[in-house]
Amino acid sequence: MAPIKTCVLGVGLGGLTFHIPFVLARPNLFKLRAVMERNPKAPGGKLQARFGEEAAKGVIIHRTVEDVLADPEVELVIITTPSETHYELAKKALQAGKHVLVDKPVTAHFSQAQELGALAKSKNVVLYPFQNRRWDSDFLALRKLLDLPADHPQSLGTLFEFESRFDRYRAELKGTWKDLALEANGLTYDLAAHTIDQALVLFGRPTKITAFVENIRGLGSKEVDDCFTIFLHYPAPKAASGVQPQSLKVILRAHILSVRSSQVRYIVRGTRGTFLKSGVDVQEDQLKVIASPAAVSATPEYGVEPKEIWGTLDNLGPDGSTVVSSVWPSTEPGAYVGLYENVAAVIRDGAEQAVKWEQSAEVIELIELAYQSAREERTLAVPVRA
Repeated sequence: MAPIKTCVLGVGLGGLTFHIPFVLARPNLFKLRAVMERNPKAPGGKLQARFGEEAAKGVIIHRTVEDVLADPEVELVIITTPSETHYELAKKALQAGKHVLVDKPVTAHFSQAQELGALAKSKNVVLYPFQNRRWDSDFLALRKLLDLPADHPQSLGTLFEFESRFDRYRAELKGTWKDLALEANGLTYDLAAHTIDQALVLFGRPTKITAFVENIRGLGSKEVDDCFTIFLHYPAPKAASGVQPQSLKVILRAHILSVRSSQVRYIVRGTRGTFLKSGVDVQEDQLKVIASPAAVSATPEYGVEPKEIWGTLDNLGPDGSTVVSSVWPSTEPGAYVGLYENVAAVIRDGAEQAVKWEQSAEVIELIELAYQSAREERTLAVPVRA
């Protein structure tokens, strides 16, 4: 299979941390043909400044998207620019007949995501959403836990509450484009794009949504939220035995003023146990400091979660009253490269997309409903779709 000639639009944190390392780490699958950097300050631009002269060797720096799309060698365009630009850039790339990988949030509006999906089909090209946190180590561990048979001693039983959080403490603005009152900005677009996607993977489409979205610090534009709590309402799963819960609530949260030494990531409650997980997947922190993209494959510690932040379980014992505590390990390393490997297989071999465009469009639909729920201070029904 010939490597896919790729251009990355944007060489900020997103491009240099979440995209370029994986393109360069899999030379059998991808060739970094070009990057788009409007005003490089030195030869090789930010790519060379971050990863050295060898990584930037032979890589073209295009100054405009028009130059990128006019380059006949470019097959795949990766969009990792500010969120408000995703729709227009993806549309132009698709119209030019390029395959496209779009960072989250894929668009500002559900209608835009639907339009792009239809355009990709008409052009017979791949349109892929970058939902990398499906490959977080703790999410992989959580899926294994939820897949346990009901009679397993560590099974949570029938779920009635699932909480997923991305909390942090930051008292000041970052001073970047993310602070500006632009379309698709705000913490809900930024982080609920991940937590909603994971919830849809685990539980499917909810029946109702209730959301609280605000700028809790009162900094910058009040239109740019920095805090959200979203409730997704589901019918109760049928209990195999014992207590029958009457509903399942999925609670998605991100708080900007959370003071904790180790932030809570998941709390999952069932009729036979509770799962608690703190800390976050280590890949982002590792990718920010790796000296070479080769470290993604060559470093045994890459993606491996420290035992200190493995999840814990409290389960009912055989007598139905004693609580038995144990550790639920995140033994499978996080592997964002898995998404890239799937992208290559889809483009070259026609494989099935591990992350379907329609799924990320649904994420945007629910984000828009969350904002509407918060504005109107009411619970909204989620439209039924086939």
